[in-house]
Amino acid sequence: MKILTIIGARPQFIKAAAVSREIAKYPEIEEKIVHTGQHFDENMSKIFFEQMKIPKPDYNLEINSLSHGAMTGRMIEKIEKVLLQEKPDWVIVYGDTNSTIAGSLAAKKLHIKVAHVEAGLRSFNRKMPEEINRILTDKISDILFCPTEQAVKNLSSEGIEENSLAKIVRCGDVMQDAALFYSELAQKPDFTVPQNFLLATIHRAENTDDPTRLKSIFKAFEKISDEIPIILPLHPRTRKIITNSQLITHNSQLIIIDPVGYLEMIYLLKNCQLVMTDSGGLQKEAFFFGKPCVTIREETEWVELVEHGFNKIVGADKNKIYSGYKTMDHIEKDYNLNLYGNGEASKKIISKLKLYN
Repeated sequence: MKILTIIGARPQFIKAAAVSREIAKYPEIEEKIVHTGQHFDENMSKIFFEQMKIPKPDYNLEINSLSHGAMTGRMIEKIEKVLLQEKPDWVIVYGDTNSTIAGSLAAKKLHIKVAHVEAGLRSFNRKMPEEINRILTDKISDILFCPTEQAVKNLSSEGIEENSLAKIVRCGDVMQDAALFYSELAQKPDFTVPQNFLLATIHRAENTDDPTRLKSIFKAFEKISDEIPIILPLHPRTRKIITNSQLITHNSQLIIIDPVGYLEMIYLLKNCQLVMTDSGGLQKEAFFFGKPCVTIREETEWVELVEHGFNKIVGADKNKIYSGYKTMDHIEKDYNLNLYGNGEASKKIISKLKLYN
């Protein structure tokens, strides 16, 4: 059996690595990895792949810095050429990026079976490009690997049932597989880390491109950092926005740093007291490492975290963010609850691909 894995963003490398480690246990399975280049990153070097124990891609299409339409179209064209050359039995796509929809479309046009990992997730916000990508990919995939029971329910409500053309498998979340693996490889960042601190991230356009929301968020950070240090890895683009808007506080307990690598981020997650974020993945990773989370968005795909009290949605209102911090700080919860497969997702994915091949 030959599998072609299509990825384009760093989080997808981490997820795919978990599945690739499982594939490597089966000599009868051959895997080829295609990196579309969607998220160009100078750190995607030999050192990165060795440090993260990630298989180096067999193909790098180097497609980036284009509009959504141009990027997706170029990806379909180049992925098609790889598919015609490799003739895989399965194409695996992850998540909700342009690489995801491009890979699934190119494969289905050539009558190649598609497996979608992280199927069924919904924010119900169709202004998000990611929502469109994940919906369309689910509609054309042959096997839908759902990380949660809610994801299965979402597919059912859209008319995608087990007795349709697609197989639906609740497998758990490969991000938990990855978190467990990389936990032992965590690296301390190259700066002084306070003994007690909160970890925050802000990157979503709905927050960074809206001056009112961004100002409110940083007002909340300023107030909270009067009580406890906040470590805030910030993308250069976002840092430039807040600098031009004069939103950077002079409070020394708001520690703004450049983005850190995944292993450094794992260290910060393991050692922080609480997470505040607008990231989807970080909400789950907070749970994996036993940390309460305050989500600075209006909705989340990971509703089970909210339902079980591990996560609180607060939007961008200054007072709600502060209230969320006070509510979630030091809460006592059972983080052993099996919401995401307890690290067995990759094993289930490969066993099902072999079964349905």
